[in-house]
Amino acid sequence: MSHHSVEKIGGTSMSQFADVLDNILIRNKKEEEIYDRIIVVSAYGGVTDMLLEHKKSSDAGVYALFSDSDSWGWSDAISKVGEHMCRINADLEPLGLDLTFADQFVKERIEGVRSCMLDLTRLCSYGNFHLDEHLMTIREMLSAVGEAHSAYNTAQILTAKGINARFVDLSGWREVANYSLDDKIRFHFQDIDLKKELPIATGYTYCKEGIMGTYDRGYSEITFSKIAVITQAREGIIHKEFHLSSGDPKLIGVDKVKTIGNTNYDVTDQLSDLGMEAIHPRAAKGMRKSNIPLRIKNAFEPDHPGTLIQNDYKSETPKVEIIAGRKKVTAIECWDQEMAGRYTHDIDMLKHFAKYKIRYLAKDTNANTLTHYVAEPLSIIKKLTDDIQETFPEADILLKKVSLISAIGSNMADPGIFFKAVNALESADISVLALHKCMRDIDVQFVIEEDDFEKAVCVLHQHLVEDIEMG
Repeated sequence: MSHHSVEKIGGTSMSQFADVLDNILIRNKKEEEIYDRIIVVSAYGGVTDMLLEHKKSSDAGVYALFSDSDSWGWSDAISKVGEHMCRINADLEPLGLDLTFADQFVKERIEGVRSCMLDLTRLCSYGNFHLDEHLMTIREMLSAVGEAHSAYNTAQILTAKGINARFVDLSGWREVANYSLDDKIRFHFQDIDLKKELPIATGYTYCKEGIMGTYDRGYSEITFSKIAVITQAREGIIHKEFHLSSGDPKLIGVDKVKTIGNTNYDVTDQLSDLGMEAIHPRAAKGMRKSNIPLRIKNAFEPDHPGTLIQNDYKSETPKVEIIAGRKKVTAIECWDQEMAGRYTHDIDMLKHFAKYKIRYLAKDTNANTLTHYVAEPLSIIKKLTDDIQETFPEADILLKKVSLISAIGSNMADPGIFFKAVNALESADISVLALHKCMRDIDVQFVIEEDDFEKAVCVLHQHLVEDIEMG
């Protein structure tokens, strides 16, 4: 059995590196405890947003400026990224980072990427080559810069402190060979003695499949998961800036939520569906199949055991473990009298969802109505509904903004939970527009008015989590 763990440190935590150093990487560890680990790091907080586009606001980064504009604004933007990285280096100098080498590393990567982008621009100006065909390659290249920067710095600081750290650059920089994702990881870890070396790996992996094209911004957790599976890790650990709690502490209150001690991968899948990822669902898939447990820890509370996620965990008594939800969901209701008795209606409609790569969060149906709940921009939904209307010209299609809230747990095989939730919402004057409960007894979903979201989350958490704990 393997004795090593694979640990991923998120970007927000990396931006508070002194704490990461004390709490995760060193923290009063004996020499033998320093090793038998593989550390996978994300870019420092905000760097990938500057390189690509802002994850939440969609403000243009280098990639967005390069792909959407005829101007040379992207060149100024990449210079600003380089300057920002060097400022990060300066902040890390007191921790042992050699600024001469660190700044030279940044300059080499930034100017190397800039040269590639300039050469591609010139090449495409002749008309025989088309920029659109190479944009994903540029996106991949830009994505790698941030992770390479943070991994290089981490390895250098640890080395300066007498730790035998190794910078494992999976970004493909100046590599000639083009490996698959699995083979790339095998190649880079084949000669590392985990008993004597501490690998610091980039969260981005350059591979034949194109990790950005397949997983987009979730690539660092895919790298983490793949390394855990291929090296047959004992455990995977993700260090976040918060605990996996029974609800959103910002909404419900830090004093009211509780850390979830144990749960299973089924629960994390439900969270991912609501946009509250404990881990990327595709990353969880590999670890689940290999039966590798995953631990979610708060990077700033190192003595807390965190949340352990396992395949076979099931709460001994039925209970709700977490209240989670998603605002800004659109209900697409399609009423069609022609639907009754037809077995292809649903299939024909879902072809349009597939065309626009839209995945619905929930769905309900009766004899002549199909309603899908999706979290997509209105512009995409408009194209979708236009196509549906063309396929079903007699249908009435209604769009409504709603919120979706779930009560989730590894064991919810108690009908009392369902009735308690409905009664709690009713007593708070919150109308339930629709509800969904699966036979698997893993969650109950409530569709409510969009404006009732915050109130409903607090009410359900109080009645299904807080009151039960007090009892």
